[in-house]
Parts: sequence; structure tokens; C-alpha cells
Amino acid sequence: MSLFGAMNTAVSGLGAQSAAFGNISDNVANSQTVGYKQVDTNFADYLTQSTVTQNQPGSVIASASYENAVQGSISSTTNALNLAISGNGFFAVSTATGNNSNGTPTLSATQSYTRAGDFNLDQNGYLVNSEGDYLNGWTTSPTTGIPITNTLTPIQISTAANPPTETSSVSLSANLPANPGSTSTLSNNQTVYDSQGNAENLSYSYAKSPTTPNTWTMSVSQNGTAIGTADLTFATDGTLSGVGNATGGVTLPATTSGSGNPADISFTPTTGNFTTPITLNMGNFGGSSGMTQYSGSSLLLNGLTQNGTTTGTYSGTTINSSGQVIVSYSNGNTQIAAQVPLVNFANADGLQRENAQNFQATTESGTGSVAAENTNGTGSLVTSALEGSNVDISTQLTKLIVAQQAYSANTKIITAADQLLQQTVSMVT
Repeated sequence: MSLFGAMNTAVSGLGAQSAAFGNISDNVANSQTVGYKQVDTNFADYLTQSTVTQNQPGSVIASASYENAVQGSISSTTNALNLAISGNGFFAVSTATGNNSNGTPTLSATQSYTRAGDFNLDQNGYLVNSEGDYLNGWTTSPTTGIPITNTLTPIQISTAANPPTETSSVSLSANLPANPGSTSTLSNNQTVYDSQGNAENLSYSYAKSPTTPNTWTMSVSQNGTAIGTADLTFATDGTLSGVGNATGGVTLPATTSGSGNPADISFTPTTGNFTTPITLNMGNFGGSSGMTQYSGSSLLLNGLTQNGTTTGTYSGTTINSSGQVIVSYSNGNTQIAAQVPLVNFANADGLQRENAQNFQATTESGTGSVAAENTNGTGSLVTSALEGSNVDISTQLTKLIVAQQAYSANTKIITAADQLLQQTVSMVT
């Protein structure tokens, strides 16, 4: 009987609109949730009987329509560990299922994915988001910084001290005056570091030869104690043309002249815990970027650098737009601790939703492809930024009104069908 069919159809309409209400309420409630992806509702008609001349009332069902691939708005933050993704791709994260006896987390063996990039360091040095999920990445070689891309592991930052770096190379760029006047001896100082990070003071002094034109004697000393000397000879154009006559702990290079060759000398410090000689680079013979002798009456120091450092304490962690997790130390050293890759799916809308804005791969989504940012369609990383929900409130409110009207209309159909059934029953009583 069509009245019963009409009532059943209207009841299914109530159920379908109830499902739509649920999805709308979920979207509105999460309109400010970082990385949230909205859920829309699709409706489908189910038939009982339909021919050219006859149609029986059927029903309607509601199914979820996911919008996981729709970009949310990106806003800047002041947190150097916050990350947003512009384009496709997801962060790989692990969910904690408990803690081991030493306080380290026990992580689920199932890989999860998210767009919620509000990461911070927890008490154990792990990068976690506000939901407590652990960001996975590639570890890097401590010497080269090159990522090891065959395995994803939770990123953990060590706050241990950075060991010292012994000074092995010094670069010196200066102009010795062609006309020094009464000041025939000039000097400059520099701090270097031994293998234990202890600071040592070096002094370089220059005395112009009174008898040999365009020749200076360079003396190297450490904490006031002489190490040795070497002669510097300049061409008529003011560029360094050769080195020679080394004394004490100073050693000349294999090639002591010749345009374009390195103008280096080396010396061994007399005190401190130095394990190797220090190479002093003064540019190239015939070049104008190292030691020169141009006009002037005083020493002009253009640059003096060295590659040693003292022991450094942990000072902070940042993530750059390439996904490199960079640890900084008080001695100026930095270290690439890890790299954050992104995971791309052939059908992101086919991912299985989980709690905390997480997803899991399914047969519909396909297996995730792990790659560096801006590779294989993963999208790019935006640092110090977060991706907001992709929910548009005005659109959801419009859908709410439509769902409310449809729900109300279905209730009226049920009421009308009930009245007609009662009239039919009263005809035979």
C-alpha cells in the first residue's frame, strides 16, 4: 500500500537528514580545529519497484562525502616548529599507546597521517602536535646532514652539548701599507680553539724589510710566545707573489709562488691541546682578495676567520622550508637532526578518518608515496604557520537550513500519511 510506502520513505528521509545534521554539526564544531577536513553528505534513492506505468515509494540513504584534499587556510604563527602544507601531502605521525619503564613512548605499529602541524618539543625531545601524535621523519647523517630515506621514525631532538671543534684553518685578508711611515711593525690578534674547546690567542705581526723592496716578515706567536716567521713578497701591482724563509714552527706550502696557487703557510701551536697544524690561508698568489700591499700608512684588516668552536650548549630547534630540522648551539654551530618528508595519496578522499584529525591508508586511498616537499606532488612546506579547518561556516549554515526544511517536510508527510491511514481505518469501523 502506497500510504505505508510513503510513511516508510519519509522515515528514511528523517534518517538521512539526521545524518546530514550530524555531519553539519561536526563541521561547525571543528571550524577552528587545526588541520580538520570537513565531511559533506550525499543522498541516494533506493527503489522498491519502478516500471513505465508504476512506481512504488522507495527510500533514501545518506552517505558521507569526504573533502580531505581540499586546502584549508594557512595562517602565520610565532612558533618555529609549526608547519603547514600548501598543496597535497600529509605528515606521517605515530600514536602513543603507552609508555615504557624509562618514560619513552610505546607507539602504535599502524602509521597515521595528518595535516595538523602544530608541533612542539615534548619533555623527551620528541616533536609532537597538540593531539600528542609523534611526527615521523628521516634521520640524517651526523657528518653530512644527508637524510636516510629508507625508514620513517619519530623525530627526537637531543639537547646534549655540542662538542668543540679544533681550529685547523684560518683565513686572513688584509692590506699592508705600501708606505708605513714610522710605524714599521703592524699586528692583529685572533682567538682559536684547541681540541678541548679551550681558547688560545694568536698574534700576527708584520715588519717591512728595510733592505728588500716589497718584502715583509710575518711573525706568528701564541699567548706571547713566538711560533715562527715567514717572508711575504709582493709584486709591483700590490698582490702577493710569494712566501719564503720559514723559521721555527712555520711551514711553507709545496708551491711558494705562481699566480692562482694558494698562498698558504701552516704552523703548529706551542701550547694547548692541538692535534693538527693550523693552515693560514692568505688568498691566492696574484689575487686581490687575500694579502695585498696597496697605498696607505696603516694595516687594513679586511677579514679574519677560523673554523674552530668552543663547547656549545643547546639553544633551540627550527624547521626550514625544505623540512630540515636544524638544532642550534651557543657556539654558533648548527646540526641537521632530521628531515620532514610528506606523504601523498592517489585518492586522499579515500583515507579512513581517525580521532585527532588523523587518517589511515585504505585500499581506496592507495599506498602513500613518501617524498621530500615539492617532490612527486607532495606540496610545499610553510614554516611558522598552521593550516586551519577547510570548513566554511556560511556554507554550513546554508546547508543546515536546507536540512532543517527537508526534515520538517518529511515529518509532515508522516503526519499526513498517518491521518489518511486513520481515515481509511475509520471507514470500516
